[in-house]
Amino acid sequence: MDQVNNQLPTFEDKAEALHYFPMFRTWFGLCGFCKLPWNDVVHPKNAESPDAAKIPHHIQNYIDIFSGVTGREVTEDDLIAMSERVYNLQRVFNLRLGYGLREHDAVPYRSVGPVTPEEYESRAERYDKQLQELQGLDPASMSTAEKMQALRAYRENLYERLTDAVYKRRGWTSAGVPRVEKLEALGIDYPDVVAVVERHLP
Repeated sequence: MDQVNNQLPTFEDKAEALHYFPMFRTWFGLCGFCKLPWNDVVHPKNAESPDAAKIPHHIQNYIDIFSGVTGREVTEDDLIAMSERVYNLQRVFNLRLGYGLREHDAVPYRSVGPVTPEEYESRAERYDKQLQELQGLDPASMSTAEKMQALRAYRENLYERLTDAVYKRRGWTSAGVPRVEKLEALGIDYPDVVAVVERHLP
């Protein structure tokens, strides 16, 4: 959706996807469903949807199944809210155990790559093109080490900006801590939960 079809051109679009998809995956885990009929088998009319990046046409199937089994009428927003409660409680549990902050969401050094000159040179044409098109640099005037450093700095900056957008969309602080207002909105502002969060708020 992003790298090939460019359906998520802005950081806000990407943040929405990084909110929406984990919420449904969490919900599938809570209910014991498989994601395959949702986004691996795309409905033929999906491309006609104004929100095609969210692959919406199969969602009604899950709503119907949940309502049929439980007798409780729900909407798509209700399913997401179920997951948001769990997702945010998981974050609070991590905080309580000494994790769950922005520093713990950092990607491994290796994943930002390339990490060795040999790796860069093996795909030099691709990486040089990225330096030219994305950063306006002239790879021909740079050493491999300089090119690696420039590419890494660019990618790490993008990741930090994306992290900011994702945290904002989730209702978290810039440190990755769920805000008390978010806990209240989800109905999970239990005293013990709020106490854990408040230790990490400015």
